[in-house]
Amino acid sequence: MLIIVILYLIITFILGYLAKKKSKTARSFHGANLGILMCVVAGAGEWMGGTSTTGVSEYGYLYGISGAWYTIANGIGILFCSVFFAKLYRSLNQPTIPGIISHYIGQNARTVSSAILIFVMLMVGVSQMIAIGTLGHILFDLNIGVSIAVLGIVVLVYTLLGGMVAVGYTNTMHLIVMYVGVIAAVIGAFYKSGGVSEVMASLPESYTQISSIGGVKISSWVIASILGACTAQAGIQPVLMARDEKVAVKASLYISLIVAPFGILTAILGMVAKVWYPNLSSAKLALPMLMNGLPAIMSGLVIAAMLAAILSTASPIFLSCGTLFTKDIYRRICPDVNDKKELVISRISTAAAGIVCIVLAILMFNFSAVLDIVYFAYSLRGSLFIVLLFGIYSNKYKIPERQAITAMIITSMVGLGWVIYKSVCGHYPISDYISETYASVIAAFISMAIIKILSIRKSIVKRNDEI
Repeated sequence: MLIIVILYLIITFILGYLAKKKSKTARSFHGANLGILMCVVAGAGEWMGGTSTTGVSEYGYLYGISGAWYTIANGIGILFCSVFFAKLYRSLNQPTIPGIISHYIGQNARTVSSAILIFVMLMVGVSQMIAIGTLGHILFDLNIGVSIAVLGIVVLVYTLLGGMVAVGYTNTMHLIVMYVGVIAAVIGAFYKSGGVSEVMASLPESYTQISSIGGVKISSWVIASILGACTAQAGIQPVLMARDEKVAVKASLYISLIVAPFGILTAILGMVAKVWYPNLSSAKLALPMLMNGLPAIMSGLVIAAMLAAILSTASPIFLSCGTLFTKDIYRRICPDVNDKKELVISRISTAAAGIVCIVLAILMFNFSAVLDIVYFAYSLRGSLFIVLLFGIYSNKYKIPERQAITAMIITSMVGLGWVIYKSVCGHYPISDYISETYASVIAAFISMAIIKILSIRKSIVKRNDEI
């Protein structure tokens, strides 16, 4: 089992090294003229992180097949982006979401939104480093801090070597390993259990119902995914760097079709674990315990799939942070920077992002509110999309830049306040149905609607005065 994992890490590193030859310019490092395969594997890998394996298997253990809604919701969000925004985004020829925001609102809004998205990506990166550290601790019996540092540096080094090309190369392998590993595990688990019918007969009837996890959770996942998919820099960067608009649209569609079904397989593994180990102290143990009951080769494949899921997400996150800083912040300070220096800055900023994620993961591993901070970070993506939507559909009444920036700050403070309130009081303010995601999005919508009304009123008054 350990040999499989070690070989996998070595092959991943070699692929990153081979990609170095094709990442000799800043454009190629961040991605440029990507074909449909590179767009799909780089984008899909980012969406299929550790939560799509261990997280969904946990939901499968607790609720059954409806736990798959996590990845299905992500697929719906990506599909929404493909149908309504992928073509528009690519037509603007901007490498980042803040670059698109600047097109409709202004350059200062670009800087502020870039800072917000860098924070979002860093927090998601921290969660992935904690996941990879935990996996390393289980596999190699390493100290958690050492495990995070060693495996995190492996991810960072191959990302630095090849940039987007390395992400494409390695994510191709990661996606294959994830699907092969999980499918093999499902087949092996059903075979050992006596077949599909035996497993289903041993579970409560609700475990076969697609909605048993609850309408509130399903709707919140779908809404958050739809809002977040259109501003998730790490996931959408390959689409923004696609060869043309047709490739961008098709790639987004294919990404959604790859991401959505994966959770069904991992939820099934959680369901089998419920049959084998009905009284686990924590549902988080579902997948690790299931591996103990599978043959060694299958267990190795499952572990490789878990590792692949984390690596395929962490690498694009590091790269996206470097892209955001270089394209949206550094180039604004130094607009005449040449390509050679920009490549150096890109690698330095990507390295800095990776180091920050590794260090924070080590420091925050035992911090109970770390998931609340990650969810807060996710909520900011949705609120930025609301701001962008108002900018896109402002028509002749353009959204004032200063007010739009104010709205970004207000929504960030509202989301942060929601998280702090929950950590102190143990529940959300107003209602537990209104999470930080809903609070941030509602605050963004209200503030932008007020700004829109005021800008229309100001324009009408100005027109009347001219008449």
